[in-house]
Amino acid sequence: MKLVCSQSELSASLQLVSRAVAARPTHPVLANVLLTADAGTGRLSLTGFDLSLGIQTSLPAEVETSGAITLPARLFGEIVTRLSADSPIGLHCPEGTEQVELTSLSGSYQMRGMAAEDFPDLPLVQTGQPIRLEAEALVKGLRATLFASSGDEAKQLLTGVHLRLEGAGLECAATDGHRLAVLRLAQGVEASEQEPFAVTVPARSLRELERLLSGRQSSEPLSLFCDRGQVVFLWADQVLTSRSLDGTYPNYSQLIPESFSRGISLDRRALVSALERVAVLADQHNNVIKLSTEAGSGQLQVQADAQDVGSGSESVAAEISGEPIQIAFNVRYLLDGLKAMGCEQVMLHCNAPTTPAVLKPLDDSDFTYLVMPVQIRV
Repeated sequence: MKLVCSQSELSASLQLVSRAVAARPTHPVLANVLLTADAGTGRLSLTGFDLSLGIQTSLPAEVETSGAITLPARLFGEIVTRLSADSPIGLHCPEGTEQVELTSLSGSYQMRGMAAEDFPDLPLVQTGQPIRLEAEALVKGLRATLFASSGDEAKQLLTGVHLRLEGAGLECAATDGHRLAVLRLAQGVEASEQEPFAVTVPARSLRELERLLSGRQSSEPLSLFCDRGQVVFLWADQVLTSRSLDGTYPNYSQLIPESFSRGISLDRRALVSALERVAVLADQHNNVIKLSTEAGSGQLQVQADAQDVGSGSESVAAEISGEPIQIAFNVRYLLDGLKAMGCEQVMLHCNAPTTPAVLKPLDDSDFTYLVMPVQIRV
């Protein structure tokens, strides 16, 4: 393998694929990135794969001799990052050897790699008709739901985001058992008819997908393939593969109440600011804050009481309908949901202090954020 490429493009590509390199590899080659040079296409392909998440990208290169080799991801990345962006980088690996020479204007480096044959193949499922998604819509859906997925590996199915396609609509949903975020995107799927489809993908994989899609502006649609426990996302010259999560995702639509007896309309930024101030005290105890209304007051009271430390209270202007109520929540759950919204006004719907409450943007019925209240001991 012999080639010359841009330092900046190689560095950016390495940073991208290194996110799929195993931190604690079960085999030495999994700590490496795979480099594949193709003289025919004039491109250098880079691949990282930890047997669960795989990322592949490519960059233009002047390829004199095709070939493939794996190099230690961390060492290779640190060398390339520190080289001057003004100098092109040369890579040379003589045939039959695993020694790579890296050259730039400032100097040369030798690295010992491992044979490309030792690197596991990416499970590139590309059978059947791909599902074509709008990249921008998928990013919006992931940003609105990823934060609500569970970090508890014991709840494996809940550590992912559920993607459901029906007609020309894409629905993203995530829950950790305490809160639920659902975003319905009417135009998430390309206009062609798609079969109804659902898959649950690990949040870690989708965070990398969201980062990949956000890092580059392109109107090109994304192709999704799914088969036998694997999902593959193809976009531009980039590939992300991931295992899917087995099992039947909870029927979350049944959790959302059909009607509410109480509603509180508030300025979202004002509510976030009040919650963040009161959270300083709530964090000292159990993260619990109380929200309460009084008849005709036009104010929502936000309170925290940290035993043996202190207490705090804020008032937020609100339009209130229904009977007065006092209801308690984990303040972190409320803030996560509110910060995922981009609206000016938000509506808090609830029925009783012990039943699920729902936050929705006042001008957008497509996003629903359900939060279970905390029971207050009197």
